[in-house]
Order: sequence, then structure tokens, then C-alpha cells
Amino acid sequence: MACATPTCTNREGGINDDFPFLLGHEAAGIVDAIGPGVTSVAEGDFVVLNWRAVCGECRACRRGRPWLCFSTHNATQKMTLGDGTVLSPALGIGAFAEKTLVAAGQATKVDARANPAAAGLLGCGVMAGFGAATYTGGVSRGDTVAVFGCGGVGDAAIAAARLAGARTIIAVDRDPKKLEWAKEFGATHTVDASKTDAVEAIRFAHRR
Repeated sequence: MACATPTCTNREGGINDDFPFLLGHEAAGIVDAIGPGVTSVAEGDFVVLNWRAVCGECRACRRGRPWLCFSTHNATQKMTLGDGTVLSPALGIGAFAEKTLVAAGQATKVDARANPAAAGLLGCGVMAGFGAATYTGGVSRGDTVAVFGCGGVGDAAIAAARLAGARTIIAVDRDPKKLEWAKEFGATHTVDASKTDAVEAIRFAHRR
């Protein structure tokens, strides 16, 4: 059985084999301490962690396309177990711990009134789905879009498509509850792939 989740990908060595891994790649929390020269955040700030701290200096960054950065940063200091064993933090974050070390650019200050459980999703799931529709897919007004899989990433893509003005947004999943959630994020049509041929259903919705 194929496994595409970050946990399974790390476990199977799909990213690298620098075990042991410290998992957890979506997080929000309070800055406990900062290193020398850090000015973007301060102790006590409520931040969301992201796994790409762009360099700001490469060709992509200078062209205003930081999502294509050639030289992203992670913390230079290594996290370790109590016995000194060096840990490999998942996507440079490793948030399944009381404290974690990240590069300053990985911490983005947000409103302290935000719910940490929801704000943490901005660091990966929301960014991935929203970015896929906005930057990779280039969804624009009047487009027809189909999104397969309506978890956090899929729903973020649906929300982005709606904001972009897509005319038809088709959500595809095998879980009826997720399809209902997809409507709340902007899906105009839903397809239960456990009951019907998804491709044919999409073609039908597109013709309507």
C-alpha cells in the first residue's frame, strides 16, 4: 500500500535517511528566544512556522518569485536528544516537541488572538493548496477547476479557486463529510468517487 503522508514518507526514507527524525511540520507557538541579529521576530511573539525560509537574494527572490527560491534556510544549530543524538527535523521544523529550533525566516508573526491549532495549518497545508491553485495552476476568473481529495490541502485549493473567481469548482472525494466541508470552502459541485466515475461526473458538471 502506498503511503504519501509526511510521517510515512519520512519513515520510509522518502526524503532522506538521516534518522532519527523529529516529526511535526505544521506548528504555531510563542518565540522563547532569538539568536544574534534577528530582527523579524522578538521574544514573546506568536508565530506560525513554515518550512521554507527564502534567502531573498537568489534570482527567483529578486524577480519577486520567492516560492521558487534556490537557497532556502533552516536552523544551523542542530536539535538533539538528551544523550546528544542529533535529530533530523521534518521539513526543518520538527514540532512534535516542547521546543524547536528554526531559522528566523521560518517564523512568521501573526495575530496572537488566533487559534494555534488553526494557525499552524498556514505553514504547510493551506500554503500548499492555496499556492497550487494560485501559482502552479494559475486559476483565474471563469475557469473550471476539479480538486481531487478534500482534506486540508484540497480545501485550501478550493478556497483559492473561489477567490480567483473560478466559475465551476468540482470537489472529488470518497468521504461524504469532506465533500460537505468542501462546499463551505467554495465548491460548486461535489463528486463522491466511491459511488460514481469521477472523470465522467466532472465532464458532466463542466457541460452544465
